[in-house]
Amino acid sequence: MQASDYLDDLFAYIDRSPTAYHAVANSAALLQSRGFRRLREADTWGILAPGSYYLTRNDASLIAFTLSHSPQTGTPLRMVGAHTDSPGLKIKPNPIQMRHGCVQIGIEVYGGALLAPWFDRPLSIAGRVSWSGNDGILRCSLIDCRRPLAVIPSLAIHLDREANDKRSINKQTDLVPLVALSTATVPPDFHALLRDELAGRHPEAAQAAILAFDLFLYDTQPLGRVGLQGELITGSRLDNLLSCHAILQALVQSGTDRNRLIILNDHEEVGSVSAAGAQGPFLQSVLERLYPDTDLRRQVIAGSLFVSADNAHAVHPNFAAKHDPEHLPRLNGGPVIKANANQRYATDCLTGALFRRFCDKAGVPCQQFVMRNDLACGSTIGPLTAAEIGVATVDVGVPQLAMHSIRETVGHLDGWYLLRALAAFFSAEDQGIRCPEINP
Repeated sequence: MQASDYLDDLFAYIDRSPTAYHAVANSAALLQSRGFRRLREADTWGILAPGSYYLTRNDASLIAFTLSHSPQTGTPLRMVGAHTDSPGLKIKPNPIQMRHGCVQIGIEVYGGALLAPWFDRPLSIAGRVSWSGNDGILRCSLIDCRRPLAVIPSLAIHLDREANDKRSINKQTDLVPLVALSTATVPPDFHALLRDELAGRHPEAAQAAILAFDLFLYDTQPLGRVGLQGELITGSRLDNLLSCHAILQALVQSGTDRNRLIILNDHEEVGSVSAAGAQGPFLQSVLERLYPDTDLRRQVIAGSLFVSADNAHAVHPNFAAKHDPEHLPRLNGGPVIKANANQRYATDCLTGALFRRFCDKAGVPCQQFVMRNDLACGSTIGPLTAAEIGVATVDVGVPQLAMHSIRETVGHLDGWYLLRALAAFFSAEDQGIRCPEINP
């Protein structure tokens, strides 16, 4: 895959993935097209033969792996992880509100979203719906309305003269999207909208009973390139679907001659404490099934490396003082190795050195990031995964601006650089991953 093809594929992947559920569905479709066999946690696996496999949990987390030979030989794993979720607005279970001739829907804020950019944008609805038809069978289906259905109008400057100086946003009262105008006294049926969307793909759902849903609002504007030379990419969910896409492409492009594993976790943006999150048992349970012998499993993990890929803070030209002056990652400057003395990132001098080697092997630049001492540092799935399974871990990511905004910005080359570095990692010799002894 060349750089131009990479960008086309990245744009298509993210634009087709308005929620974590859609990201996993699209990831699974890619893996199936490349010969990966689906496993189900409820089935008996036994000792898996060499090959390519994947499984999902809660429709929003995914693990895929390739085995060049039986897991019981104890060959180390090359592991890479990212997260499928992004901060946003989730629709409440009883959403419809009517005020002054306006029909609105109630939302909850999911994760640490930058809220101001959500105003005055055409928004659509996507997610997962549980329903049953005339046969009474419970089903779960994904929906994506695709067309603009909602907007959160700003208050006019004439009614809030201090909006540009002292603006604050009340999540309960200010972030209530407008979806229709109505003079009726009876609220419209939100479930009818969902039935209509379902019926487009499932005709039997035309009279379905909608039982529950996990639905999110998203910006209908697709990803795009901006800049005098098109050197910037702007769009939604770059954090962290860009990393998911790079991981998937590196996996499917690197062949099956190594033991590799990727994990795409949900719920990172809300702390990862869930059955499908990095602080849950998903990865550990898969490793236990691949390596049922405890001693062998520990031997494999001791020789393995986990790369946690999650976007990093690029230096903002208008706010450079928010960065440590010696650690200023630039757009299109290559993947960033993230370090933190308090273990908010899991990188140490050995794992950071190993990742630099993979970048050198791939011929891509590499950068370093450390948060200022007087600012709080975010975190990733890296430290959680390292603590859960005891694997050596490095935290890396593509430099980005406007993190957690509805429109984020990255350089057009950095995702391509990350893909190449991960492909080099997946193709590395076993001896290059094992930790060297310390020379006193």
